[in-house]
Amino acid sequence: MGMIGKVLKTVYRQYRERGLLSTLAMNLSHFIGFVRGLFYKLIYFGSISYAPFSMQGNSTIEIFNRKSRLKLGSFVFIRKNVSIRLDHGGELSLGDKTFINDNCTINCVHRITIGDYVKIAPNVCINDHDHNYKPDSESHLLQDEVIIGSHVWIGANTVILRGTVIGDHSVVAAGSVVKGTVPPYTLFLNKRENSYKEIAGANVFAMAPAVSGGQP
Repeated sequence: MGMIGKVLKTVYRQYRERGLLSTLAMNLSHFIGFVRGLFYKLIYFGSISYAPFSMQGNSTIEIFNRKSRLKLGSFVFIRKNVSIRLDHGGELSLGDKTFINDNCTINCVHRITIGDYVKIAPNVCINDHDHNYKPDSESHLLQDEVIIGSHVWIGANTVILRGTVIGDHSVVAAGSVVKGTVPPYTLFLNKRENSYKEIAGANVFAMAPAVSGGQP
């Protein structure tokens, strides 16, 4: 009864803030998302450790190996056009109430752990492996674990590479490329400097704006 009362209270607050039609549309979208999550659980029954989660339109989960495992915490919310892929016995864990925004990609062939209450902005890419370009290597993949702690905020267009540990309560600035250790309670950003260099042989007059009027 406590959970039902909390849900009703939340819906009523949404109604007061957003109006009836917006509240109905938003909660219908959430309901469809939870149905999509259940659908993927039925497809990959033995590979997904299921808790109620929501997946919006055009988001996909692909599990290409029976040894792969996806663990979902309660009320994970996945927005549109998110791609989650597991292969080669990869283990992916998403903590409670983790939020993944539009157009994100998570590729797991080894181990990726994402904690509770993590917020991931649009266009973020997380990989626990690289393709090995060396021709004499026995393996075509280089693998290393990725760990993202709880209460972490990852900015838009960030790329997180194999062998990365991000501590609890950290913030990763938009557009960052992350590899290595980010301590807890840290703001991480790549150093950015604008650089301009003259283009050799460029015809600067050809790039000048045209001047209206008659002949000089």
